[in-house]
Amino acid sequence: MTAPVFLVPELPSGTSFVLDGPEGRHAAAVRRLGPGEDLVVADGRGGAAACVVASVQGRTALTLTVSRRWQEPEPTPRVVLAQALVKGDRGELAVELATECGVDAVVPWRASRCVARWDDGPRGEKALARWRSTAREAAKQSRRARVPDVAEPVSTAELAALVADAACALVLDSRGSAPLAEVPLPETGDVVVVTGPEGGISDHESEALVAAGAQVVRLGPTVLRASTAGAAALAALGVRTGRWR
Repeated sequence: MTAPVFLVPELPSGTSFVLDGPEGRHAAAVRRLGPGEDLVVADGRGGAAACVVASVQGRTALTLTVSRRWQEPEPTPRVVLAQALVKGDRGELAVELATECGVDAVVPWRASRCVARWDDGPRGEKALARWRSTAREAAKQSRRARVPDVAEPVSTAELAALVADAACALVLDSRGSAPLAEVPLPETGDVVVVTGPEGGISDHESEALVAAGAQVVRLGPTVLRASTAGAAALAALGVRTGRWR
């Protein structure tokens, strides 16, 4: 198994480093890492350092020796998932799966048919915080040095503006005539993947996104749930582009 990843605000500048705080407690008390074991600390922005545990400070911290540093390049093309709000924990599942499949950014979308509503204020802020926490934990689980950004929620008009600026935009819809496997893809820039709510994307929304430059595509012969379609599309894009090479 590859070394576990722990996230820190800044990478250590010297050869010795103390991992403390919540990450240190997790490493010492939950993972029970001991002297001589390997781990990686990352800043969530692509910077990473391979470390060896030198000593354990009780159940709260580890003293590490840094053996190597590197900067992971940003994947190209970048993939941005515009994920419609999904009721319950299925939205967090969508973020988790997309992060594990390598998404670079997630944009919560307030689609017209969303059952979930992120109102401005504490409730909406709490829901957004859960998505961001899910992305962070999924990045660690999948050994990523980059944590995908989870943006503020957008309206359809704001999403259309994002589509207009992208190198390529794909709206996932089982009614699409073109299969994702055959759509031309750019080598650089942003690929925006739009996933609708459980009730589907309305005709008005689809028309607005197409007018902004998006293409309506289908993944395959089956209909996926809103929480899994984004991850399936990311896997397909990983194979079809240079992202997984």
